[in-house]
Amino acid sequence: MSDTVSSLFPAHDPSEGESADLLRAHIAAADFPCVGAKSAMARGAMEILGARDIASAWDDLRIHDTLRRFAEQYRAEPQLFRSLAVVFAGPTELDEAAFERAVWARIQSLSDKDVWLGQDWDPRVSPNPEDPHFSLSFGGEAFFVVGLHPHASRPARRFPRPAMIFNLHDQFETLRAQGKYETMREKIMVRDEALAGSRNPMLARHGEVSEARQYSGRVVEAGWRCPFHYAGQQGGVES
Repeated sequence: MSDTVSSLFPAHDPSEGESADLLRAHIAAADFPCVGAKSAMARGAMEILGARDIASAWDDLRIHDTLRRFAEQYRAEPQLFRSLAVVFAGPTELDEAAFERAVWARIQSLSDKDVWLGQDWDPRVSPNPEDPHFSLSFGGEAFFVVGLHPHASRPARRFPRPAMIFNLHDQFETLRAQGKYETMREKIMVRDEALAGSRNPMLARHGEVSEARQYSGRVVEAGWRCPFHYAGQQGGVES
């Protein structure tokens, strides 16, 4: 972390330890469906960062700095099932629509900081949230976000505190190349259906429909438009 950021903000949020314990218990639960998250936790490859308020920009510099470092470490030593989880102390009363707005506000702020620091968008994915090949990009590495919060309608997304889990897009491509992606995806969907009583209607494969619809966990309407706008030079893959 830069000296400027370190001088302005503490190294961690006071609630970080408690948040980390809550997330580990949530993922370790027998009925939690995401086997990828379970693997990351078992390998000690899930980094957990505590933050204050998902509806505030207070910790955005620190979150972005951590994301860039996380991307650099992954490129230096690629490893399957690595994730960065940002767990916010609150607010815990947000409904699904308010949580969705907060998630995209944080994403927009983090992306704008990436642009300000001259980071290139990962050319393997599109910066256009309407494009089926859309993914986020921080520090030149593509990410997929999974939002968790207390009032999520899907049980697997229901967690005592607001959280954003940043998963590396490259890991999904590695699993595809190894012929393991479809098997793991189906296993997760079966487990999620057993937990919720139905399959998540928002889930889709990358390249079929924009993954932006999946980030917050809310079942979005047919005419939903993603509020994100990339402020940098348009790059990425062709749609």
